[in-house]
Amino acid sequence: MADLREGKITCEGVSAPYIEAGPEGEKQAVVYVHGNPGSSGDWRDLVARTGEFARAIAIDVQGFGQSDKPHPHDFDYTAAGLGIHLAHQLDQLGVERAHFVGHDFGGPFAVFATLFRPERTASLSFVNSGVLRGYRWHFWARVWRTPVLGELSMMAMNRTGMRRTLGDLPADFIDEMWHNFDRRTRRVVLRLYRTTNTEDQAIAVPLLRAANFPSVVIWGDDDPFIAPKFAERNLEAFPGATVHHVRGGHWPFIDNADAVAELLMPFLRERLAAG
Repeated sequence: MADLREGKITCEGVSAPYIEAGPEGEKQAVVYVHGNPGSSGDWRDLVARTGEFARAIAIDVQGFGQSDKPHPHDFDYTAAGLGIHLAHQLDQLGVERAHFVGHDFGGPFAVFATLFRPERTASLSFVNSGVLRGYRWHFWARVWRTPVLGELSMMAMNRTGMRRTLGDLPADFIDEMWHNFDRRTRRVVLRLYRTTNTEDQAIAVPLLRAANFPSVVIWGDDDPFIAPKFAERNLEAFPGATVHHVRGGHWPFIDNADAVAELLMPFLRERLAAG
């Protein structure tokens, strides 16, 4: 395991912390992108593992974790807006070639960062995420997309409810997530779900398919939010992808960390060696 470094980046007037490992200043990097309701801390284990052979970075997505969380009237909390903001952050960090690994909403964020700056993307991989044509929102997403009901559900949310919703994950992981899930993040979550159409990315399938980015898809088959069948759905946009199913829930890199690392690390080593 490589040592982790912590930093903060200010881009377009808003700041976000990030973690990093591996050679400082390297222009090629593995970029881990978290989803809802996560933070860069979700990726500590994989960033440290990746840092043994490459630069690895994970940033708190704007509005999540310990980032600045401006009001939705003042910031573009759409999947496209957050993806483009990530692209600008990577410009500041000097990343010229990115190997994206996205989880949950982090998949769409990485896709939109790629569509904004396709020449930078060296590979585009997913953990329980991706371009999921035909996906229908899970129960809580439907609640959050509903005006008034979504606000009431956020007001009623507590740590016990979060643990029950997220499943059997380590207590310290839940504690950190709950600590970050403040009033401003809840407001961002409502905005993000209400501005996202699950078919938006389908428009980009022909472009992504033509680009044929190297990709690996890893799926925890006990995911209560996105069915395992959607792992293979990524092949429509990434025909050369390798797809793997593992034991685990929506966060298999937390509840089955070694299995995910054993699949992801060789892929990243190979792609980084290819330049």
